[in-house]
Amino acid sequence: MDIAAVIQELTEERGLDREKVLEVISKGILSAYKKKFPNLVLEAEYNKKTGSVEVFIVKKVVSEVVDPVKEITLKQAKLLDSEAELDFKVRVLFEEKIGRVEITSAKGVIAAGIRGLEEESIFKEYIDKLGSLISGTINKKEGAGYSVNLGEAFAFLPNSSAGGGDNVRVGFTIRALLREVLETSRGGYQLILDRSSADFLKKLMEAEIPEVFDGTVEIKAIERVAGYKSKVAVVCSGREVDPVGTCVGVGGSRIKPILKELGDFEKIDLINWRENPEEFVKESLSPAKINKVRIDSRQGIATVWLDEDQRSVAIGRMGQNIALASRLTGFKIDLFKSDDDVHTID
Repeated sequence: MDIAAVIQELTEERGLDREKVLEVISKGILSAYKKKFPNLVLEAEYNKKTGSVEVFIVKKVVSEVVDPVKEITLKQAKLLDSEAELDFKVRVLFEEKIGRVEITSAKGVIAAGIRGLEEESIFKEYIDKLGSLISGTINKKEGAGYSVNLGEAFAFLPNSSAGGGDNVRVGFTIRALLREVLETSRGGYQLILDRSSADFLKKLMEAEIPEVFDGTVEIKAIERVAGYKSKVAVVCSGREVDPVGTCVGVGGSRIKPILKELGDFEKIDLINWRENPEEFVKESLSPAKINKVRIDSRQGIATVWLDEDQRSVAIGRMGQNIALASRLTGFKIDLFKSDDDVHTID
């Protein structure tokens, strides 16, 4: 094994810490020697001049040698260390060789150690990317989710966080939010992705809409039911900018890539943020047309009057539209047409 060449590759091409690489290689070689000579006190150290790992046996300085393998005279010890005294411990270059079995064992230990360093390097790289968008290709489907190839690492996308859409399939390139970097029981790290949260949608909008990224258009509130619908309340810092139109883009040029990433089945209701709670509740129930809203701030209830043909629109499929509006505004919403026609959402 050309240790110097290995160290150069690992440090320069893979970006691993040189001192840690030296430590791993030295430990691997030492483990092989200890396997063959278990009763000896041995140490290993990388020699920068020779480019090799040297193994030493630790001997005790005695006045009269009884066991030459483990002991050394004071006179001999002085040649190695001028400050040596009786009962000192000195290191002597170990000349014995190891066999093929031990060498194979050493390679295994070193390989495992290098994998550990690579995982640590990945952890340091991705811990700084927590909460940001990353891209990868779905490598395979597993029982609980998907393995995603990020290039230099693999991540896991749980089924519960995959969102909807046909684009979450093996071979497809996706974007996802890096939600967690977890340490495993084996000492490695696992990257956990997310595509179902409102935070993922917010990051997509920042990536696709420059005005959202630079703060010209601000996302004031966002709620999402992955695979069905999201509601996003936006406002602009300047009156000359239409926040909803800016997010949609000419001919839907800005919103379409976002919808495609979400899988086409999911819809996005972009609404104007309103300081007035009555107006905001009206906006939140889009696309339903609302006649009147009354707010009871003390009870946290918004009473809404609307025409009969708008009732089902306001409620939405499986009650999701009104549920999203309630979460977006923070009010419990009651729909009224008449005293005996009431729908309540908790």
